[in-house]
Amino acid sequence: MSNKKRISVIGAGSWGTALAIVAARAGHEVILWSRNDEVVNSITDKRFNARYLSSTQIPHSVSATNDIYETLEGSSLVLLATPSHAVRALLTVMKPALNEGSTIVSVTKGIEIESGKRVSEIVREVLGEQFSQRFVCLSGPSFAKEVVENHPTAIVAASSNDESARTVQTALSFENLRIYTNTDVVGTELGGSVKNVMAIAAGMTAGLGYGSNSIAALITRGLAELTRLALSQGAQVETLMGLAGLGDLVLTCTGSLSRNRFVGEELGKGRTIEEITLGMNEVAEGIKTSRAVKRLAQKAGIEMPITSEVDAVLYEGKSARDAVAVLMSRPLRSETN
Repeated sequence: MSNKKRISVIGAGSWGTALAIVAARAGHEVILWSRNDEVVNSITDKRFNARYLSSTQIPHSVSATNDIYETLEGSSLVLLATPSHAVRALLTVMKPALNEGSTIVSVTKGIEIESGKRVSEIVREVLGEQFSQRFVCLSGPSFAKEVVENHPTAIVAASSNDESARTVQTALSFENLRIYTNTDVVGTELGGSVKNVMAIAAGMTAGLGYGSNSIAALITRGLAELTRLALSQGAQVETLMGLAGLGDLVLTCTGSLSRNRFVGEELGKGRTIEEITLGMNEVAEGIKTSRAVKRLAQKAGIEMPITSEVDAVLYEGKSARDAVAVLMSRPLRSETN
């Protein structure tokens, strides 16, 4: 393959593993980093990620390691596929080993809880302006399991630098995975983050036994909240109506493979967040992101009632039933105000 690249994937959860598989199928040489020895050994010896994505065989052109410096050596594309709370520390460790010409691709859907910063802002802080110019956010409606099972999937590569977005689009678009580009990093990152909070709310609604009417209302009002916040931060409305906004919101709020929706469903059934997370294999980003989004909204003076209620259930011990009741009893108003 003439445009064969060496691609590093930092984080071997289900989405990181899926992207490694897609990149390998597209003809690239892929090295997948995990801090978990069990995952590395499973991929190396059995060609499966037994912990996170056991349904699909991993091509031999994907190697796995727990040595981050080995992972980054000679790599032109570096995919960040770790939970958002781990991004800053990992970038700090990666910095000395990064090639100057590498493109940094974030597939992380979350906001740093302490600072309210998006991944692009953390990259600029930790790695400097030169990598900020080669930063791409890859986001959109994409369950890992469906992507590797060849279900048609469309996502977005967003970058302030057209060339960087096109590099990612060309390298990773393959067969069933179609990548569009845009220049709205803010909208793409916030779409991917806030939708996880809304998915917890949708799950709570379903867990309480409410049906499609309720979920449709929740998604629509959730989109209004997401749009208000994102526009206040400089996003473009077209992004929020597209794959990274509405598309991802619909998928995560309705799809049975959604971890965040699962968390909400279990909360709706009366389980505590501690009980739920104890039994989970992977992070549900919306749990931490709800707090970060609430703080960001308060700082911007934006009203986000669904986010506030999700945060109250997660962090203040409020019941899901009471949270939904509060949302339904809010003062009547115009839809467009």
